[in-house]
Amino acid sequence: MLDLSKILNFVGLLNMFRHVERVVLANGEKRWENDVEHSYHLAMLAWYIAESHALPLNRDLLVRYALVHDLVEVYAGDTYIYTTNQSEKDSKKAREEKAAVELRENFPEFSGLHELIHQYEKREDKESRFVYALDKIQPILNIYMDGGRTWKEKEVTIQMLVDAKKHQVALSPEVSACFEELVMLLKKDEEKLFTVAI
Repeated sequence: MLDLSKILNFVGLLNMFRHVERVVLANGEKRWENDVEHSYHLAMLAWYIAESHALPLNRDLLVRYALVHDLVEVYAGDTYIYTTNQSEKDSKKAREEKAAVELRENFPEFSGLHELIHQYEKREDKESRFVYALDKIQPILNIYMDGGRTWKEKEVTIQMLVDAKKHQVALSPEVSACFEELVMLLKKDEEKLFTVAI
């Protein structure tokens, strides 16, 4: 028999996840996107790329990694990649590790979730490395499709983007190659998309 109280508890967690805002404007809207939107988008994108490009990756694992990759942010919050708050940057890893423990304590019956989060953080398999790298370019794709609104509002330059992302996408050869192509595309429209450094 299904345990309704546990199910409701987990629905509550998912709703909390939906309330975690990211510093990316929702495409075509006047609000920030949330972690649920981002995770679903990433999961579908990973599945699409792997299948349409016949990548030798486990599709089921890709989708599950993408769905859980930011779940610790329910308790840890999202850390903006370009934040100037050094203590926020420095505490990110510790906050997320503490959040993973809290998830385990609150949902001990969901052992598969906790194991998957742990595997993702270790990045020892090609699927976790692919999702990690794709997670770094997915916001770029969204912001590009939205005409660069987030970059302009937050005064992000193309050099800031490259400096922040280049080493992260290097974990996946496929994503790294896509990132290089994407940067060339962004440079063609740099003045339209970005705050241009003087």
